[in-house]
Amino acid sequence: MSDLLDQYRIPTEPYYRSVADEVSLFEAAYSVRMPMMLKGPTGCGKTRFVEYMAYRLNRPLITVACNEDMTASDLVGRFLLDRDGTRWQDGPLATAARLGAICYLDEVVEARQDTTVVIHPLTDNRRVLPLEKKGELLKAHPDFQLVISYNPGYQSLMKDLKQSTKQRFGALDFNYPEHGIERDIVAHETGVTTEIADKLVAIAERARNLKGHGLDEGISTRMLVYAGNLIAKGVSAHNACRVALVRPITDDPDMRDALDAAVTTFF
Repeated sequence: MSDLLDQYRIPTEPYYRSVADEVSLFEAAYSVRMPMMLKGPTGCGKTRFVEYMAYRLNRPLITVACNEDMTASDLVGRFLLDRDGTRWQDGPLATAARLGAICYLDEVVEARQDTTVVIHPLTDNRRVLPLEKKGELLKAHPDFQLVISYNPGYQSLMKDLKQSTKQRFGALDFNYPEHGIERDIVAHETGVTTEIADKLVAIAERARNLKGHGLDEGISTRMLVYAGNLIAKGVSAHNACRVALVRPITDDPDMRDALDAAVTTFF
């Protein structure tokens, strides 16, 4: 079992810059095993935060990238057929509950609502997971914690969590870091100079001001890291920004021209 746990441990400390009191609040939540919900835009650091906290708490982390085709069996488990007959295979949620890992359901609203209801018994005082196909009631390990994330900016009537689900979690709001912190993150993650990182963040801030005015989403910190990595490899700043920042977020020619002009202003 220790070998199985080891494959889910974060081997080295992830770089994470705290922006408020989210670290201490998460630690307090984990101490009472409160399920946690992380809310914020794409690429703002939610996944990195969970990895950092798993390392800090010395807990294995099992991450599930949720999607609309995911079934309850994908989370809980299923019977498999091999040459020796049938055998039960725990899904990631059951594995985390059984071993005492942190289970992170990334972008949980992408999963079907009839799938997400399977987490309900794990997120109240019962802390159990019914394995109905197997006829087992799995009691969660004392160290188990469930963490989910989603982007409220993409909420709709068809893609939102039920209140019966939301109210089972504590919640932390995430957003893009303030300028100085984001600059330091980009410089650290990519190796570019502070001056270049500062310009990349300034471009992102201009784009974020256009959210709802031609852009569905702003330039994320993750995208800035992509651009910085290209620059660090010798790609010109203008081309790096075009490939990593401008082209991925819009196909509108006028918006592309506006963003390209912003890049030219700084580079």
